Amino acid sequence: RQGSTMIDPKRHEVSEARRTQLGLYVTSAEAADILAADADAKLLDVRSPHEYVFVGHAEEAVNIPLATAADEFDPSAGALRWIPNPRFVDQVGAWADKGDLILVTCRSGGRSAMAVNALAAAGYTNAYNIIDGFEGDKVADATSPDHGKRRCNGWTNSGLPWTYAVDPSRLRYQQ
Repeated sequence: RQGSTMIDPKRHEVSEARRTQLGLYVTSAEAADILAADADAKLLDVRSPHEYVFVGHAEEAVNIPLATAADEFDPSAGALRWIPNPRFVDQVGAWADKGDLILVTCRSGGRSAMAVNALAAAGYTNAYNIIDGFEGDKVADATSPDHGKRRCNGWTNSGLPWTYAVDPSRLRYQQ
């Protein structure tokens, strides 16, 4: 029991890439319910500041990136190169205590799993991976016009409130 909210982390099948040392998982919809029921619960968005600002974010999310994207293309990854945030755990520590209920999100559940593991290694005990993230999973059906697009589950696809508006107090990243 966390605050006034009962959470059953065992009800989800979680892919290897989204598993964490703590084994605590929720969906975006469940996270929204927890935030509505528990005023002490915290929502941590670990995407880059650019994703947080330009793609949008949950209204109550605080942004502390696990990594930022460099302005350099990595051909082996087919994406921009990532630069880890060496102060990630310290920045979370300035915002949350190690026993706080922290719901961690990213684009689709992978980086948030890495963030939860970093927090667990630092002694945090109550950090949940939001396994479908902000944008959700890609449509797998090759016959769908949405094939390969992030149109399954996730915060945005679940109809949950989100915004592009930025409250500077929610941007906690400092280089």
